[in-house]
Formats: sequence, structure tokens, C-alpha cells
Amino acid sequence: MTMYITTQGFNVLAAEYNHLKSVERPKVVNEVAEAAALGDRSENAEYIYGKRRLRQIDSRMRYLDKVFSELEVINPATPRGEKVFFGATVTLYDEDQDAETTYQIVGPMDTLDDIHISYLSPVGKALLGRSLDDTITVRTPKEVRHLTISEIKYI
Repeated sequence: MTMYITTQGFNVLAAEYNHLKSVERPKVVNEVAEAAALGDRSENAEYIYGKRRLRQIDSRMRYLDKVFSELEVINPATPRGEKVFFGATVTLYDEDQDAETTYQIVGPMDTLDDIHISYLSPVGKALLGRSLDDTITVRTPKEVRHLTISEIKYI
């Protein structure tokens, strides 16, 4: 299954992978080798912890390898017309709260926070393919929201 990710999100994951591969893993391998040289490994906390940390690093690297093969990197600044698609920055007017909110639609592997929402989230799914001035009703786990699209940008 293909997952979308922004260029910035991909760069963050790639930097994490490279850090694990070139800094963390060699450091832990060295620590484990030093701890093993101290003798009895069954009661050597440094050795046991180091081996556990090495398994965690290897597991994360395998996971990232798998994820990289399933990702499609999309530059959110590429204009895609007047509709909401992946990467769009959308300003919404919330009729119930009489307030505006701005979200950028990104992938689930991107950094998600108050201004970045996944295209797989209830609001993200409801916005995809919509146009300026469209009103959508979204059921979130907490409430039902009525939102009107007041601006669409690709930045």
C-alpha cells in the first residue's frame, strides 16, 4: 500500500535512518564489545542493555527500510489547482465555534501536530477533493464539526 509523505517528512525519516546507521549502531556495537570483554555476560548489565538497545536499533532500521519502499514523496508546494489534495494548506471556518483554523494535509509518517493533519484522519479524508467555499460535516471522536473551506494554498 502506497503512503504519501511530504519532502520534509521524508527528509526527517531519512536523517533518523542515517543517524541510526552511522552514529548510534556503531557506538552501541562498540559498547557491547567492550562490555563483553569484561567477562561473564549473564550478569553484565552493560552487555545485556547494549544487546537490547542494538535489537531496538536494528528493528527500527528494518521498519524504516520497509516504510521507505511504500512511500511516495510529494512536494507540498506543487500547485494542484483549486481543489484540496495532499500537501494543501487549508483554512477552514468552523461555524460552531465561529473561528478559523488552518491545517496542512500531510501523511501519517509526517510530523502531526496542531497544524499538520493526516490525509487519513476524519478531517483530512473529508477535505480531499473539495473546493473553495465547500461546507463539510465531519464526525470526529469528540464531536460533529461543520467546516467551510475559506482558503486553499500549496506552499
